[in-house]
Amino acid sequence: MSERGLYRSRRNRVIAGVAAGMAERFGVPVLLMRIIWLLAFLPGGLPGLIPYLILWVVIPPEPERA
Repeated sequence: MSERGLYRSRRNRVIAGVAAGMAERFGVPVLLMRIIWLLAFLPGGLPGLIPYLILWVVIPPEPERA
């Protein structure tokens, strides 16, 4: 696991950076995390959409590097 906190990625985002930020935090490939989110969206959308939106609001963006 990464030593840093959980942040939405600024560099590797497609929509909001949630999947990329989670992948960086937990040390898994970004593609794997995106596939997991895609599978959560398949059964009608809501099982993946609601948690994704909540995480989008709750997880802060990655701090800008000076």
